[in-house]
Amino acid sequence: MEARDPRFEDALLRGAAAVGIPLDESARTLLARFAVRLLEWNRRLNLTAITDPAEVAEKHLVDSLTLLRSLGGAPTLLDVGSGAGIPGAVVACVRSDLDVTCIDSVAKKVAFVKAVAAELDLPVRARALRASGRPEVDGIARAAAVVSRALADPARWVPLGAPYVAPGGILVAMLGREADDVALAEVGRAAGLRLEAVDRFVLPLSGSARAIARWRAP
Repeated sequence: MEARDPRFEDALLRGAAAVGIPLDESARTLLARFAVRLLEWNRRLNLTAITDPAEVAEKHLVDSLTLLRSLGGAPTLLDVGSGAGIPGAVVACVRSDLDVTCIDSVAKKVAFVKAVAAELDLPVRARALRASGRPEVDGIARAAAVVSRALADPARWVPLGAPYVAPGGILVAMLGREADDVALAEVGRAAGLRLEAVDRFVLPLSGSARAIARWRAP
């Protein structure tokens, strides 16, 4: 993929506009460079099954950027099971004020996140570890926002992720399918969290349904 691939640019701009995420020139440049590096590394390390530039723009970048609609002004973000920095590093391309930590158990994916964050000067740290549900054991500071993108279903993700949320912070699940509000509320209550919102939308080019659930810690 070229740094300014027309199909990529069109999908990124149309997709971001459709989900209400404004992108200035700096953000567009960083996102394009991120995508280029992702596909370059992917030839050697198999980071993603999605390799078409337009699909990368929509299903990795635009999908990740929808997280911004749920973050509010959170100053810190912990991305658990981040893979190749999706969504954490992608969001950092747009919000330079956001302190992001990406963790994943696969070392090659963490190596990519570290490399791309250094190259693009993103406020992102990456660590190779499997989340235990005990931040003090993992050596991870609690964050104002903690997110998982399809790491596990909510029944497993919420009790795992809740201990990493700072007091008054939010836990977020990015879901690739429709979600039941009653079940989401119940799984949150069991972990001491309150279901605050479920953001439902459709990716504009593929028509893929998405939902983002947000719980609030006391």
